[in-house]
Amino acid sequence: MSEAAEEIVVVEAIGPSLTLIPAASAIVLGSLALLMVGVMPALLGALADNGRLSAAGIGQCATLESLTMGLSAGAAGMALKARHLRWISAVAALALALLDFASMPASGAGVLLLRTLAGIPEGILLWITIGMIARTETPERWAGFFWTALVAGQLLMALSFVWIIPKFGTQGGFATLGMTALFGLVAATRTPNFYGDLPVNPEESGAPPLRGWWALFATLLYTAASGAVMVYLQPMSHEAGLSADVARTSLWVSLAAQVAGGFLATLLAGRVHWFTVFCFSTLLFISGWFVLTIHPPAWLFIAANGWIGLVIVLIGPFLVPMTIEADPSRRTAMQSGATQLLAGALGPLLASFIVNDQDVYGAVWLGTGLILSGLILMGALHVTALRARKKLQPA
Repeated sequence: MSEAAEEIVVVEAIGPSLTLIPAASAIVLGSLALLMVGVMPALLGALADNGRLSAAGIGQCATLESLTMGLSAGAAGMALKARHLRWISAVAALALALLDFASMPASGAGVLLLRTLAGIPEGILLWITIGMIARTETPERWAGFFWTALVAGQLLMALSFVWIIPKFGTQGGFATLGMTALFGLVAATRTPNFYGDLPVNPEESGAPPLRGWWALFATLLYTAASGAVMVYLQPMSHEAGLSADVARTSLWVSLAAQVAGGFLATLLAGRVHWFTVFCFSTLLFISGWFVLTIHPPAWLFIAANGWIGLVIVLIGPFLVPMTIEADPSRRTAMQSGATQLLAGALGPLLASFIVNDQDVYGAVWLGTGLILSGLILMGALHVTALRARKKLQPA
């Protein structure tokens, strides 16, 4: 192994520091866990086009997979010790691959069941990645690296789907996901085998304190918004009179912009306050969603998805310092990833009640309400944190 690979690259605030290969392996596991999230609009949209899933079923499937992913990641964060991580990650990666392969011929209720089960190993893999990030001295920077790696993988998968789905159908899409999940077996051999324990007072459990729960609720509202809107990307393109090819192009353009968003977040980490990022991103989200509702031409539909994609990833790393400001013990930060997954379930679930096969634009108005509510709550938490710090400063 080279000297560069042996150098400390992750300085941990809690637990041992890490060298390059274990840190990269932990990031790979989380990226594999969330690959399906990035291509879900294309894959579920193709199932709907083939009559194997209804419009409401798109939202329900996204909801169930994200729900089990978030619940399993959250439960692991509160109940499990970060020990024997190599064995745990290997078993989870193998289980995910098998469930992806089993999804190939499925339709209707079978798709819902298999993707619900797939959320369990996905959540466990994500827990391992978030566990590393939450313990670092610069969590927003390492979250930026994670998001960049994740969306780069999602971009490559979406680009491959432009060729795979028209040629091999959804069976080819699920087979590709399954083969990719098997790379987790390789990453599992080099991931850290344990992390340091998070600080907990004797009278406390491993759950977040009250302010931490409010921060998680703000995260839930804010991130549920994009899930509610973007899961209906392909139906929106059809409603605007555009083809499925435009929707698939929009997806990979969005993912390319997300890669840029990840790099931008990494550059801004430690230089720009998280609340400034969220205020700016909210404006871009709402303006992009509005464009989708005006029956735009193909180029504008694709461009709007590009700037939406940029901010989807830009905000991700800054959710971690937001939760740390609310709860310096970092127990809340450990639940941030799980909460975002639950938001990925909540958004499509709420949207499924207000859309139908002829009109899906209600998802945009729902998303706007959710994101503004989340921003207001974040602002309240930030103001109270500033006041608390001011009281502690000497006169």
